Order: sequence, then structure tokens, then C-alpha cells
Amino acid sequence: MSSIAATAPPRFSGSFRVSIGAIAFLVLLAILALPAGMARAQSYSFSNVQVQGNQRIETGTILSYLGFGQGETVSAAEVNAAARRIRDTGLFETVSVTPRGGTLVIAVDENPTVNRISFEGNSRLSDDELGPLVRSQPRRVYSPVQAEADTARIVQAYIEQGRVNASVTPRIIARSDNRVDLVFEIFEGGVTEVERISFVGNRTYSDRRLRRVLETKQAGLLRAIIQNDTFIADRIEFDRQVLTDFYRSRGYVDFEVLNVDVALTRGRDAYLITFNVQEGQKFRVGDVQVTSEVAEANPALFEQALRLRSGAVYSPTLIERDIARLERLAIREGLTLVRADPRISRNDRALTLDVNFALVRGERIFVERIDIEGNTTTLDRVIRSQFEVVEGDPFNPRQIRQSAERIRALGFFSNVDVNTSQGSAPDQVVVDVDVEEGPTGSLSFGGNYSTDNGFSLLASYNQRNLLGRGQALAFDLQWSQDAQNLSLDFTEPRLLGRDLRFGFAVNYRQTDNEGATLYDTQNFGLRPSLNFPVSENGRLTVYYEYDYTDLFNIDTTSAYIADDAGSVGTNSLGYTYSFDTRRTGLNPTAGVLLRFGQQFGFGDDTFVKTSAEATAQTLVLNEEVTLRATIEGGALSYNDGQSRITDRYFLGSSIMRGFEPGGVGPRDKTTDDALGGNYYAVARLEAEFPLGLPEEYGITGGVFLDHGSVWDIGQPTGGNVDYNDYTPRTIAGVSIFWTTPIGPLRFNFSEPIDVQPRDETQGFDLTISTEF
Repeated sequence: MSSIAATAPPRFSGSFRVSIGAIAFLVLLAILALPAGMARAQSYSFSNVQVQGNQRIETGTILSYLGFGQGETVSAAEVNAAARRIRDTGLFETVSVTPRGGTLVIAVDENPTVNRISFEGNSRLSDDELGPLVRSQPRRVYSPVQAEADTARIVQAYIEQGRVNASVTPRIIARSDNRVDLVFEIFEGGVTEVERISFVGNRTYSDRRLRRVLETKQAGLLRAIIQNDTFIADRIEFDRQVLTDFYRSRGYVDFEVLNVDVALTRGRDAYLITFNVQEGQKFRVGDVQVTSEVAEANPALFEQALRLRSGAVYSPTLIERDIARLERLAIREGLTLVRADPRISRNDRALTLDVNFALVRGERIFVERIDIEGNTTTLDRVIRSQFEVVEGDPFNPRQIRQSAERIRALGFFSNVDVNTSQGSAPDQVVVDVDVEEGPTGSLSFGGNYSTDNGFSLLASYNQRNLLGRGQALAFDLQWSQDAQNLSLDFTEPRLLGRDLRFGFAVNYRQTDNEGATLYDTQNFGLRPSLNFPVSENGRLTVYYEYDYTDLFNIDTTSAYIADDAGSVGTNSLGYTYSFDTRRTGLNPTAGVLLRFGQQFGFGDDTFVKTSAEATAQTLVLNEEVTLRATIEGGALSYNDGQSRITDRYFLGSSIMRGFEPGGVGPRDKTTDDALGGNYYAVARLEAEFPLGLPEEYGITGGVFLDHGSVWDIGQPTGGNVDYNDYTPRTIAGVSIFWTTPIGPLRFNFSEPIDVQPRDETQGFDLTISTEF
């Protein structure tokens, strides 16, 4: 029987163990034999530095970026960092730093020098407008990084013009002596318009009404001319604010613009803008009271100054007005550092806000100084005149905010920033005013047309900030076949540093009607005036007026007109009082304008000329429909002498629609000539409403009703004058309003309801629409 022998496990021989030990010994010898620089981090010490390849850049300039000196021991990382610093200067196209024993070799290839900078393909923005955006400069080293930054600024300038598809490519053209021309090739693209503005979440006011609030407009029929339909990103933030102000002034204190979605159309040629809003509830004013935490302040006295009444629609504007009244009263009472702190209590069930004006002692903080910067043209005193506070006065944040708004309202600056900073002591504040001058002058030429006067040519020069003094100068020339008019107006808005407006007006007018009317005239007038406030909403103007009128080339047999031939000069003093609630914005949906004036003639002819006007406007049906009513009249009464035809009132389409100039009023029975009247009275009622057309067309409709008359020539007639007594007329009609780039046009279509047989009616007239 066979057997299987057991195999023992293998054993390492002694010779194998010796070979392993030998290998370990050899590895140890190899490590010990390595150079010192390989066994630890490399370090260098350079006794010499060589710079190669530089032509314009001084060697010393390059060495200054190394960060170490000769003989210093530096690591490889420090050498690499030095090379990076030299590259980051932007002066070189390539940089290499190589250690060679004890010498450091720096080899550079310099960037070329910019020979000239030019723009190609631009037309919407001129070279003069693009030049300041470019930081690259001729005779300086060309930097690709700087050129890219310049490109980005140019593209941004086009985006702000609404051309989001604009592209700019920087090109370099090699010239001799390592110079290049830097050329920005520009593709301007088309204007990216706002195709649609819509709203989500609005329940009270329609999209149409809210779009009227915004500065940004939808593209319309005249999109090539109107610029407000161009998308500008910065304008969206402004629109958010005005939309918020619109709602909150109408009692929606919780209103919020949740977000604004701005999207490009698929063709990238228009924007779609959606405002996502949350209206909240409309609140009214609840209880109104004044409490005092200042012992010297009597609440009962201050309550008499309040204008806010329970039941009124809550508006932050009304609160601000009463705060100003209370703080002014505190100053008059000799109470310094007294502030009116409005404390609002909310009643969500009744939807009211109770207002408690708490009189508190303000912090003892004073205005140290007012610093003004950026006004390269406007004098400091013009800006300072808008502040109610001066250095040393108590600091009042509300007054500073209102001063900033007044500076912006001047219209002299494209940008106004008013901030405060810590003064030299904890109780001192410095008011910093930073402005950017804007254009204030204009020279224009154009034409004008009206159904009353036909075509005329216009030329005008207007400067609202004459020599930086805040003064206004206007020069106007109007020339037509029948009349020439020249006028010059100068205004100093703050005479003697106060709210006292001085005006000086000169005008000359000549009519040469070549048979269109019955006589020619020459008229020269001169009128200095002073205008100042007499109440929060009222202002008074006082003036002197000299008037010279010559009537000649009479082509009629009417004795009433022939007797008026010749020239007459009159002197008069007068005043005009106006009361305007629109100035304070107390009611955002309604307003009232009242005017009353009298003119007193002295000298050879003594007379009293009285005029009055009252206009009220309100918005109804969620502010979709505008209702307006106006009553106006005038009376001319002579004590010595009598009125001439050039002094009397004539009713044309500007006062009473539906009549030719002089088409209504007293007439000479013999010649049928219009004689005008010493008295007139007119009532005008009208409504304006949407027609359902796309809003971007800018077309709305209206209806109107005019009722009035002119009468009494101021002298015995012997029965030879028709309609010399008060004889009312009534005209009704419809209007088409069209907002165009040349101004808001109004087309009136009139229909007589109650007129006299010899009146001259006018079925259609075209005028520039005036807003209340």
C-alpha cells in the first residue's frame, strides 16, 4: 500500500535574509547621498540680479517688485511670488524668473504702448460721450485687463440707453516701435423697449391707472420718438417707490411691491415687466390728539394747529404737514428742541389709525456745518437757501429730508445726495450735500398751430439757472403772417435770501392782419412784480404795469372802433391772490385752485379791472374718470375815460369753446363788427375718460359743456349795438385727447345748444391740452 509523505512548510534560508538587509542598507546610503536642497525645502541667496528684455520700463522699477534684496536667503515660493508680482503690474506680456546659481535672471517681454484710442460703429453715443468711460490712455502701456474693463463700461452705457443687445470688441492694431492702436468695435443693436407692463395682486386700481403712475411706459405708436418706453434698470427701482407712495397716500399703509419680474421676449427685442403687489386694506384716520411730555408745552394750544381730522383717508403726507405745523408753533412759543413724535395705534377691526402727536424733548444735537460738493456752476448760496436750518441750529432729520426734496425740485441737478455724519463732537452733526450739475438751459426752434391764429414759427431761449445764481431768464419770439410777438422774462426766486420772488417782464406785440381783422395794433408792456406766500396754500403777487397800445390802419366804418384810433399809455398797480391745494398735495385725488386779482389804473385814465377764477378737479371710479369744473369772470370799470376795443374781453376757444375769436358778444348793428365787452363770465364743465383703446396709443376721450357770455362795451349805444346786455350762450361737445411727443393735443368737436343768430360758431378746434 502506498503512502503520501507530509510536506513541511518552506523556510527562508539564511542567504535570503542577508540580501534583504543589504537592500535596506543601500537605500539608507542613497538617502544620505541626496543633495541638501532635495532633502529639505529649497532656498536661495542671490548675489546678482539680471533683468533682460526691458526697453521702456526701468530696471529699478522691475526690481522694486521682487520684495527681497541681494544676499537675502529666500525660498522657492518667495521667488515664485516675486514673479507673480511682476506679472500683476500689467506692464509685461510674459515674465520668467530663473535662478542660475547665485544669479537671478528676470526675462520680460513688455506690453506695447497705446498709440491712439478710437471707436468704430457708434452713432447713438458719440466719441465724446464714450471717451470718459475708457481708462486706457494713449502713451501708456496697453493692458488687456484694462481694455476688458473699458469694454464692460461701454456695454453698460448702452444698456442704460436700452440697448441690451449691444456688443463691444476691443481690437489692437500693431504699429512700429512696439506701439498699438486700441480700437473698440461697437455693434449698438436696437433699442430694447418695454412691450408690456402688467400687475398682479391689484384689486382696487386697474392696470391702466397704475401704469399712469410709473415713469416707465409701454411702447406705443410713436415708439421711435418717445424715450420713456426704453427699458432702464435703474428706473424700475424709482417706479417701485412711486407706486408705493401712490398707494400709501390713499390709505393703503400695508401696501408692498413683493417683486418685479423683468423678462426678455424670445427675440430679445423687448421687455415684459410684471409688478407683483400686495395692496392690503384701506385705513382712515381715527382719533387725533396731542399729548405733551414737555412741561412747558400746553397740548390744548397745539391741538388748535392740527389740520388732520378723524375720518380722513390716512396719508403720510398729512402727518408730515401737521408735524411741521406743531414744530413751527413750538419755535414761535420759544420752546427749543421740542419734537412732535407721531405715535400710531392700529385698529384692524375698524380699519382706522389713531394718531397721537406726542411733544417730546429732542436730543441735544446741533448742526455743526453744511458741506456742499459737486456744484461746479451753481453757487453755494442757492443750495443753502433751500435749508430751513443753518449752522448752530438744532438738528432735525425731517427738516433735512425736506431740504433735500427742495434741492431736487430746483431741477438744476441730475443727482442729489444729502447725508449726515458725525461732527467734531458727539452732539454735532455735519450735513453733506453732494450734487451733480445737470443741463438747465435750452435753445429751441419750432412751429405752432391753432385754429384761432393759424401757423406760426417759434424761437425760444430758456435758462433756469442763470450764471449759477438760481435765476431764470426766458426769451421768446413768435412770428406768423398776422402777428409778431417778442417777450423777455427774468425771475429771481429768492430776493434778499427769502421766499420772495421778483419778476421782470417785457413784451412787444404787433399785429399785421392784412384784412383778416379790421385794424392793426402795436403793444408794448413792462411789468415788475413781487410774489410771496401769505399762507400754507396761498400766495400774493403785487406788481406795477405800464402798457402802451397803438391802434391804426382801421378798415371799418364802425364809429365804435374808429373812435379808438391812436395810441394810449396807461400806468397801473395790481395784485393777484392764488390759493392752490395742489401745491401741498393734501388730497391726492382732488385739488382746488382759486385766483382773484385787481388792477388799478392811475393817471389820465383811472379804472379798476377785476378777475376771478375757481377750478376744482376730482378723480372718480377708482380714478379712471377725471371730473373738472371751472368758473371764471372779469370786470372792467372806468372812473375817468372809457374802455377801448383793445382793453375789452373777447371770448374765443381758449375761454369758451365752440366760437371763433370774437365770435360772441356785443356787435355793431351797422357793420356786424365784434366790439368785445367790459364784463364776462363763463362756467366750464368737463370729464375725461378712457376709450378702451390700448393705453400705449395715449388717446382718451372727453365731453364738455360751456356756458357764459361777454357784454357791455362801457359807453352809450343808442340801440346800435346787439347783445350789449348779458345774453348767455351754451355749447356742448366731445374731445379727443392725444398725448404726443410734441405735447398733449386736444381735438374739440362742438355743437351749439343756445346761441344767438349773429354769433360765429366753430365746430372744430385743435389746441394744446392744459392740465389742471
